[in-house]
Amino acid sequence: MKKLTLLSLLLASMTAASLTASAEDLDVNLLHKGQQVASASDCQACHTAPGSKTAFSGGYAIASPMGVIYSTNITPAENGIGHYTEAQFSAAVRDGVRADGAQLYPAMPYTSYSQMTDEDLHALYYYFEHGVKPVDRANQQTSLPFPFSLRFSMKFWNLMFANTKRFEPDSSKSAEWNRGNYLVNSLAHCNTCHTPRGVLMQEESAKPLAGGPLGSWYAPNITSDKVSGIGGWSVQELMQYLKTGRAEGKNQAAGGMAEAVENSLQYLPDSDLKAIAVYLKSTPAIRDDGDTQAAFSYGKPMDVENSIRGRNPNNANHSLTTGAALFSGNCASCHQPDGAGSKNQAYPSLFHNTATGLRDPNNLISAILFGVQRKTADGDVLMPGFSSPSYVDKLNDQQVADITNFVRQNYGNPEGTVTAGDVAWVRKGGHPPLLAEVQPWIVPGSIAVIVIVLIIVLLWRRARRK
Repeated sequence: MKKLTLLSLLLASMTAASLTASAEDLDVNLLHKGQQVASASDCQACHTAPGSKTAFSGGYAIASPMGVIYSTNITPAENGIGHYTEAQFSAAVRDGVRADGAQLYPAMPYTSYSQMTDEDLHALYYYFEHGVKPVDRANQQTSLPFPFSLRFSMKFWNLMFANTKRFEPDSSKSAEWNRGNYLVNSLAHCNTCHTPRGVLMQEESAKPLAGGPLGSWYAPNITSDKVSGIGGWSVQELMQYLKTGRAEGKNQAAGGMAEAVENSLQYLPDSDLKAIAVYLKSTPAIRDDGDTQAAFSYGKPMDVENSIRGRNPNNANHSLTTGAALFSGNCASCHQPDGAGSKNQAYPSLFHNTATGLRDPNNLISAILFGVQRKTADGDVLMPGFSSPSYVDKLNDQQVADITNFVRQNYGNPEGTVTAGDVAWVRKGGHPPLLAEVQPWIVPGSIAVIVIVLIIVLLWRRARRK
């Protein structure tokens, strides 16, 4: 089933919702503003399950390091937020507290939405109450392993790490810069993915937007650094990337970023896209250790056929045994034998490409395994994933590693070698953070500590009696 675009879903929702209220009863301007806030906040991407025809009805499985978290129904229905007052809606969106008092997990980016202005919050609430079709779909319950299942523990996490301040413009900066700041760090919540996380999964405030692992993918550094970040991008290139998911000679959106472009960013006005670009270009530059040149600057054309032609007889079987041969057999028909991509770059060049030039190879591995898919006004983009049978061959971990190494050595950043084990981790969803790794030991460890404390107390009491 084809995934509906955000625009078609929103129009369908607004049309159906309008049937329950006459046009003269609605504040059309406020409704439109609320829809804009919802688009900028990317609510649809997480609160609409893939393939669903009902916007915001929940059921999207978010693969967090602690386990799968299911998004909830946020339509104005009994199983959604139909009974929420505006104050309760504000508490959920900006403070991470449901109407029943339970804590939300920060997969819902309330730590960024906390900066949302009262005006935008009011418009957003009005939109969900009057512009979204009610869908009485029951929520799929999230069930994380202990102790992450203890939602009340998020109160303590929030006390330590959550930002509770509303957005305040910087009077020394331009209105455009302030708008960009508000979009990046609040509504569009770019910081949620692009800021590295600490041991307790908190954003590392000392490294804002400096990039970090995001499951199978890697969210790149988007500070103004000209080597590690987007300092070498022009404002126009950044705007083009945010609107279409592609900036020629720089990068193509995939994974979560493709979802953000498809469901949110492409619908922002150009003035907002420019504000985001202007703000990002002004952020403090953070250089990643080991980076020596911009990721998009790596590589040049290299025709793979020159190295493999005539190597095997015409009737040879099972001859795709090297990275070059695997690339020729699986990739060259679209990306061309020299890696230059198609003329219109619908199939992008593999050189001068951030995905192949980053020191971290995960985005290249993930693109091979899971493919790339996004729909924008610029056109539909589809690269099939080679991790499951489809109209392309399923590749094993070693084969994906061989292709990755060939591409990086010839078209991208040649530093390091990818192993089959590296691909296996990406296939599983990435290396788990320390907190997830120690989870199986938390309960037995806690019991052991309690037993040790009891033994010490008993020995101390015996010693006092003697």
